[in-house]
Amino acid sequence: MSQVPAGRPTAPTVDASRLWAGGAATALVAALTAVVGLLIVRGLLDIPVITPATTPGNSQTGSLAIGAAVAALVATALLHVLIVSTPRASNFFGWIGMLATIAAALWPFSAAATTASKIGSAAIYFMVGIAIVSLLTGVAASART
Repeated sequence: MSQVPAGRPTAPTVDASRLWAGGAATALVAALTAVVGLLIVRGLLDIPVITPATTPGNSQTGSLAIGAAVAALVATALLHVLIVSTPRASNFFGWIGMLATIAAALWPFSAAATTASKIGSAAIYFMVGIAIVSLLTGVAASART
């Protein structure tokens, strides 16, 4: 049985390969969530989706999928930093992630568009954020050693 010396707390450790593998899987899920959301809002409901003006190329689907994947990888990096430096890292990550999700979901309401377009776009961004936060919170629990 190993014992920790009194007065010296153990430093939090993380299985980085497990964390980043989970982050990569989360990026894939986030990208697919954006694509499915776009198919529903734009394809089935025939509502235009609001995307940033700096969209690379002409592919709205590609830009939303890549943006979602990048957001998931940035969130994984944030989570990694929080795990090794912050007590109760999952709580802080949850708060930061949910506030960022709400901000992303509110962004379409600042654009000049129809109400349906604003709501449809916000729904896509909200679902992508929920996917990222919920999946990475679970990844964090399994990556701590």
